[in-house]
Amino acid sequence: MLGPTKLPLAHIPALLLDPQQLGAAANYPAHEPVVLWELRLPRALLSAIVGTALGACGALSQGLFRNPLADPGLIGVSAGAILGTAVGLVLLGPLFEQAPDWLRSAALPLCAFAAGIAATLTVLRLGRGGTRTAVVNILLAGIAMNALMGALVGLLSYVASDAQLRNLTFWTLGGLGQASWWRVLFSLPLVALALGLGLRHARELDVFALGEQDATLLGVDVARLRRTVVAALALGVGAAVTAAGMIGFVGLLVPHFVRLLFGASHRSVVPVSALVGGLLTMLADTLARVIAPPLEVPVGLLTSLVGAPLFLILLVRSREANP
Repeated sequence: MLGPTKLPLAHIPALLLDPQQLGAAANYPAHEPVVLWELRLPRALLSAIVGTALGACGALSQGLFRNPLADPGLIGVSAGAILGTAVGLVLLGPLFEQAPDWLRSAALPLCAFAAGIAATLTVLRLGRGGTRTAVVNILLAGIAMNALMGALVGLLSYVASDAQLRNLTFWTLGGLGQASWWRVLFSLPLVALALGLGLRHARELDVFALGEQDATLLGVDVARLRRTVVAALALGVGAAVTAAGMIGFVGLLVPHFVRLLFGASHRSVVPVSALVGGLLTMLADTLARVIAPPLEVPVGLLTSLVGAPLFLILLVRSREANP
């Protein structure tokens, strides 16, 4: 309903059932089905998919690192996706301009997703072995990968043109202005697979909270669990960042609040975080479209403006509770 162009609630059911305006919807203004089917509906669905991915992957990340304030981007997938987008814009941009329209629209998302997966695989391989536990190695490798990807993005930003730099900046701020049915169809199976993997191993994550050695003694295949969770994070976060850019603090704060309300079991934290993350991202996107019309506030900027103070409040309360 909400946006620069108002859609009356009474018109929406008929427009959903009659997208070609063959029946009752034919009496409605001609722009309404275009606004609903080409702008509002894919954007609402994509925001729900992105929020679902971030919420569920935040819960999985916090379970993997056994830290309620772990971010799903710690394994390098977000930074890798940013680098892939920067490479697509700055280095491959002239090549994409010569490509067909369908390939041109899909080129940047595919570059982002492929680079995010590649960065995650590199982190997973570097995190094997060593004197520390494998999870600590993955964390350290992820921190190093994020720093390296950030440096490479900075280098590409330095040599980018003004138009390329502007596009990259807006993408890193996060937003759903480029929502389309193609992005919905691309993201939905990846996020569904990531959520399915997380739910399948939720019980094992509960045992894993005791520590790697204790979980192994209790029959958990820790190595397989680690690989599966990292794969779920790569798929979910990679799809979310590819579709909407960087939307911060959803994956960090949503699982933490869900855990406070529903307990620490991942069998409830993962699905509820997915639901709350989807609803929260849809709400944030709606506010981003209506808060300063006709301009749109980047969704990632809005979530960071709200999420950062909440995160600081959590830190202060945590310190007071555990002096």
